[in-house]
Amino acid sequence: MSLSQDSRCLSCQHGHDLRVLLPHLAGTVVQEAELTGGLLCIRARARADEAICPSCERASRRVHSRYERRLADAPVGGRRVVIRLQVRRLFCDVPACAKRTFAEQVPGLTARYGRKTALLAGMQQDIAVALAGRAGCRLAGRLSVPASRQVLLRLVMAVPDPAAPAPRVLGVDDFAIRRGQNYGTVLIDCQSGVPLDLLAGREAGPLADWLAARPGIEVICRDRSGAYADGARTGAPGAVQVADRFHLWQNLAKAVEKCVAAHRACLAEPVLSPASADEPGPAPAVAEAGRPEPSGKYADRARRHQAIVHDLLAQGRGLREIARHLGWGLHTVQRYARAATWQELADGRWQQPRPSKLDSFKPHLDQRTGQGCGNGAQLFREIRELG
Repeated sequence: MSLSQDSRCLSCQHGHDLRVLLPHLAGTVVQEAELTGGLLCIRARARADEAICPSCERASRRVHSRYERRLADAPVGGRRVVIRLQVRRLFCDVPACAKRTFAEQVPGLTARYGRKTALLAGMQQDIAVALAGRAGCRLAGRLSVPASRQVLLRLVMAVPDPAAPAPRVLGVDDFAIRRGQNYGTVLIDCQSGVPLDLLAGREAGPLADWLAARPGIEVICRDRSGAYADGARTGAPGAVQVADRFHLWQNLAKAVEKCVAAHRACLAEPVLSPASADEPGPAPAVAEAGRPEPSGKYADRARRHQAIVHDLLAQGRGLREIARHLGWGLHTVQRYARAATWQELADGRWQQPRPSKLDSFKPHLDQRTGQGCGNGAQLFREIRELG
């Protein structure tokens, strides 16, 4: 194997087999190798006389046409390599086959619509998995396999996730894709804290199928959903179902709230001592009466919505039923249901306008804008001269 200085063409004069140095080219016949600057261009053609149709998997020899493919390859001797592969398009002679013609592929070298060899793609994928982004881009350039950071990130995203072993303790909880409307289920390995999978919806069926495909789960830590209980019971009947610390505290808080509400009549009214009764205290009724009542479109909406929610509650409807009926979020309905009066829902934006530094200059600004002056900078200079 020698390299002529005049033709700069790589040739095999003593019958050396190129498959020893370039095993991925075993399925081709290398016709010429030309070195131009730092780029090695290899011209080759497929070695096989026939090709297999990808649809019916029948061999064919009848050639339809020929064309040339340009494939980027792994570097040789620190030089970038480009393979110019002559490819045949052949007829498929099987009448029942859906393809009339097809392009031949060289095993281990080409892929449909691929512009790089499998060897180069594997190298870039290893760099992308190790470094990704800009660091991988710099290393790839130094190794003569240049690739942009976007290409490396796409290679990382294309790598399939490794199969996670079945956990011993599985955490099951829901999460909101769009709160109040669309939910999913997240599965977590409670011992390592690694997320395992995301399931669409929060029904029992998908969870049961997921558990049935992964035997060996001993403990399922879930929330209070009945659907999750059914799914865990169906998919992993031998697993122990437990509640995590958050849901235990949530259950305790709700139980205490229900107990206190049920025994509200047992609580005695506070009795004021004679000393405190003689002391003048604040008059809340007077203070409330002296405060201006909220007004405006937001206050009107709060008054109207609060009345609607309390009317539906009086009819015996639940909060979720009211939310579905009105098309509101559950938390919005809860906020209106907890408010005894609509004034409790008023905040700063429903109050009267707050005082501003421009209040004393508003007559002058109204007069100037009435005269047709719309220059903000000029109006600012005028009110600055006025103090």
